[in-house]
Amino acid sequence: MELLSGAEMVVRSLADEGVEYIYGYPGGALLHVYDAIFRQDAVTHILVRHEQAATHMADGYARASGQPGVVLVTSGPGATNTITGIATAYMDSIPMVILSGQVPSDFIGTDMFQETDMVGISRPIVKHSFLVKRAEDIPETIKKAFYIAQTGRPGPVVVDIPKDITNPADKFEYQYPKKIKMRSYNPANRGHSGQIRKALDLLLSAKRPVIYSGGGVVTGGAAQELTELTRLLNFPITNTLMGLGGFPGSDQQFLGMLGMHGSYTANLAMHHADVILAIGARFDDRVTNGIGKFCPGAKVIHIDVDPTSISKNIVADIPIVGPVDSVLRDMLKQLKEEKRAADADAIASWWKQVNEWRSSKGTFPYDAGDGVIIKPQKAVETLYEVTKDMDVYVTSDVGQHQMFGAQYYKFDKPRRWINSGGLGTMGFGFPAANGIKLHYPDAEVACITGEGSIQMNIQELSTCLQYDLPVKIINLNNQVLGMVRQWQEMQYEGRYSHSYMDSLPDFKKLVEAYGHVGMRIEKLADLKPAMEEAFAMKDRLVFMDIAVDSSEHVYPMQIKDGSMRDMWLSKTERT
Repeated sequence: MELLSGAEMVVRSLADEGVEYIYGYPGGALLHVYDAIFRQDAVTHILVRHEQAATHMADGYARASGQPGVVLVTSGPGATNTITGIATAYMDSIPMVILSGQVPSDFIGTDMFQETDMVGISRPIVKHSFLVKRAEDIPETIKKAFYIAQTGRPGPVVVDIPKDITNPADKFEYQYPKKIKMRSYNPANRGHSGQIRKALDLLLSAKRPVIYSGGGVVTGGAAQELTELTRLLNFPITNTLMGLGGFPGSDQQFLGMLGMHGSYTANLAMHHADVILAIGARFDDRVTNGIGKFCPGAKVIHIDVDPTSISKNIVADIPIVGPVDSVLRDMLKQLKEEKRAADADAIASWWKQVNEWRSSKGTFPYDAGDGVIIKPQKAVETLYEVTKDMDVYVTSDVGQHQMFGAQYYKFDKPRRWINSGGLGTMGFGFPAANGIKLHYPDAEVACITGEGSIQMNIQELSTCLQYDLPVKIINLNNQVLGMVRQWQEMQYEGRYSHSYMDSLPDFKKLVEAYGHVGMRIEKLADLKPAMEEAFAMKDRLVFMDIAVDSSEHVYPMQIKDGSMRDMWLSKTERT
């Protein structure tokens, strides 16, 4: 049996788990582990410039790959700097393992230098947490952390490691578990067959059905099954912000995103539906609007791996607990074996109505302007036009640019739209793009951001230079906190309290100072040529600072506390 120190066990366990990259920042409580990293080459450490960026890099990789991202930070401020990133992953059900250093065991609770209760601080925003008390427990603890993080409803797991547990002088027998079993943790692995049959009976009796799929379809690896079921049934389908790409965005059955800034067609179809098949979605407030007015004539079938998500906000008439891929496969099997089908005449009539809504308003119409000024919607449309034939991952930060990205970029594959949905974290998009580019160097990675969000983690331009991460940054620069300003204009009579971004840097010069390529684009005629030039530079990070119309709003926008059909369609038109 091999003898290893606790520090060596940490690194060897990661290697035996198949981890290729970890993201972190060193400090005193973890220096034994960093020394162990130095003396091996199986696991590569990526040095970020801020611990929050480490979590977002790991998160971006996890969303793109489906595998847990790994973060390594020291105690105290190093650990607390990860909290926003942990919460971001928790809200969106993203698998992540965070290894945090801790002061020596005997000093826990004494307010020692750089001591914080990381387990206690993170408890509300993790799936589980561990405080390691013996070096011998490290392999099993790390195996449990990965198992918990990626099974059932995925999420982040914290492993807090006191410094004395990693002492290089103390050696113990090392064996990494091949499997793990926990009596207290048994996530569902199949849906109930009787509930699935009831769901099919209801679906096939529907006259106005809608399929509503969320991020659980993407994280659950069920996009293929969802697409097959949707086409077999010939039902309209809409995705949440997190579910985009779970069904091809360019397909005629796709109605566009639904919800607060969802399409006119998707929101109206949901409101008038008689049966809703909700798959891997949680009926959050950005979808439902006023809960008491939500889809008043609809029966709800809700499939989710997490039983606590079902009937939490909207009561499900037929709940099905289980992995979405497994449940959808069982549905498809029953449909094919029994050769069952929906009422073709009723579905044809429903499609006629849906297409009338679609033709009357389009999916996401906007005023194209004077042909000189750049509309933010046009910038995203141009990005799609330039990159649609590439293998491209698109990340975003949070705000108007995020919504424009969701509305105007057509995602035909899952795991290509990477953004913070539940927590809404500014500063997420750029480091997330870096994590993806590191693992998928041959793919194009574009980050849609704004002048407010990009400055949250702009220091990671240094990380990109060190590790040669040639992502493309599309900065929709309207010189305001766009979504804040929109709400202030619509709900606060134009009192723009602290939403103007005064004293902005010259982003082109700033990016060049970091050793990258900067562009400033101010005219519509220059937009497409500049983007084509940027994406032609395969080995360089390019920052496109695009001056866009600051007066634009994101529409549609649901009217607060209304039903799904109650929307502003422009500054002067509402349903």
